[in-house]
Amino acid sequence: MPNTADEAQPEAEVKPIKPKKKTARKKRHVVGKTGKTTPLAFPKHSISECLRIPQAILEQNAGRECTDREAAAFANVGYTGLIGVEIGSAIKYGMLERPSTGKVRPTDITRRIVRPQKPNDKIDAMREAVLRAPLISDLYKHYRGENLPDTTFLANTASDTYHVPADKVELFIHVLLKALEEAKLLDDIGGKKRVVDVTHTPDVEGSSAIADEQLKKVSKGVAVQVGDSCFVMMPFALPLGGYYASIYEPAIRKAGIAPMRADADIFGTGKIIDQIWTGINNARVLVAELTGRNPNVLYELGIAHALKKPVVLVSSNEGDVPFDVRHVRVIYYDMTDPFWGEKLIGKVAENIVSALKNPKEAILFEPAKA
Repeated sequence: MPNTADEAQPEAEVKPIKPKKKTARKKRHVVGKTGKTTPLAFPKHSISECLRIPQAILEQNAGRECTDREAAAFANVGYTGLIGVEIGSAIKYGMLERPSTGKVRPTDITRRIVRPQKPNDKIDAMREAVLRAPLISDLYKHYRGENLPDTTFLANTASDTYHVPADKVELFIHVLLKALEEAKLLDDIGGKKRVVDVTHTPDVEGSSAIADEQLKKVSKGVAVQVGDSCFVMMPFALPLGGYYASIYEPAIRKAGIAPMRADADIFGTGKIIDQIWTGINNARVLVAELTGRNPNVLYELGIAHALKKPVVLVSSNEGDVPFDVRHVRVIYYDMTDPFWGEKLIGKVAENIVSALKNPKEAILFEPAKA
């Protein structure tokens, strides 16, 4: 028998090693509480904190496009990853743009901030910057015309509603508050910060579309049934009584549901309780005009509380809002503003849809726990 140990064994086939393909580096994403994957989109600086590089390009390079490294050099800083983030923040505010790959140049917003030609140029440009910034603009639109809530509630809104990652919420709130202060979008009213509503402001580019865009965004996922109604609790005497036809009825229809109000002589009939109870009980959401602290309105508000109905609160001043409901979102309007009516219609419509979407947020008091 042949010696098999001495037989030559066939050589194993050697497959050539293929070089690994280079893959593009993916942008960092964070999974929020809802499970959605969300990019870290908001600017990491306030407006003033990322103005130096756009300003340097404007002053040292006559506003011409340049590379990121050249832009840093014009500002007398070395280019690092942190400077790249700063440039990214300026782009998010619309103070820098990319005319071509790897190049940046300052925009008209930067020019009006740095070299204003009219008295309001700088402030109007800063407000445009806020309206362009991702997530910063969303929170601004959400609270415009209202008092900012305490930091805890503001953080919850940022995290739960707008999916800001938990480890970025503190930075986000810092940037938000500073940017709003810089753009003079916060008024100090009785120790509280009220967000100035600049919708329908002719000198602020894009402001007229803010309300409609926000309403479309908030309306996503809201189901409205035929017969859904909004009951309006308000005085009948002029001038407030006239706001039903000019403000509240159009706002409610804009939100996609039917407006309702008790008859003007309801409080002189024998069926007061029945009519009010039926109107409030059948309504999916309610609006309360609190200006003047009308006793009938406060009575109806008490019924709404008993029925645990979501209510959109509105007032021309904080003093007329009962202290025990001030924890709920309140829309404030300023009749000295020439655009107050248009602003109020848009904001009421938005808050009605928001109450339809998240009714618990607009219920005056949480039910007592057993």
